[in-house]
Amino acid sequence: MPIVQHTTDPLATVYKSQAQPSSDGIGKIYMGREISQVMGHQGAGWLERPSRSISEQPQQFIPALNLEPTDTVADIGAGTGFISFRLAPLLPEGKVLAVDVQPEMLEILESVQQQRQIANIQGILGTEKNPNLAHESVDLALMVDAYHEFAYPREMMEAVTQALKPGGRVVLVEYKAENPLIFIKPHHKMSVRQVRKEMQAVGLKWKGNQKVLPQQHVLTFQKSL
Repeated sequence: MPIVQHTTDPLATVYKSQAQPSSDGIGKIYMGREISQVMGHQGAGWLERPSRSISEQPQQFIPALNLEPTDTVADIGAGTGFISFRLAPLLPEGKVLAVDVQPEMLEILESVQQQRQIANIQGILGTEKNPNLAHESVDLALMVDAYHEFAYPREMMEAVTQALKPGGRVVLVEYKAENPLIFIKPHHKMSVRQVRKEMQAVGLKWKGNQKVLPQQHVLTFQKSL
């Protein structure tokens, strides 16, 4: 399939496009990877499916984040708040910045937040290129099943890196592309090798893969001090 330069993007040398997108991709290529389609707010029910806690086991990886009570955590691609609401009780003196590009998702999240009377979650409407986080304000940027959908991963991660405090961390939870027996659409999975390559491109240092989940990687990177 022919591949041509993606000339409409400001970083034209970074992105390429292919004439025919894959069934679950958008036809835009970044560092050899076709970016996946985005789950729209119409799929909010899927994010809150009862089986998600069983299949994704957030109770396993969240403790492995080693959060401090005072931390500011950006849940980027927060959706309906499935992860944000599990982080909030661990941050009694800190907060969760729940970032999403779809206002409809944030409306759902904020409605549930009001019902539960949770004060330390702040919804933030981001863009495809910027999470709209303050400079050096975040201890941890967490992306759960989200990064592979970013339409502008280079710009987004550069902005995330700027938002991290010195020594701040990025953690990506992604379904394992290395395992063909994990029945997730191919472009909604990522390999360790690919993620490391993309994070290195924005200056983040590899810290390791916490192997606490059966189907997903928990990949940690750090900003320089």
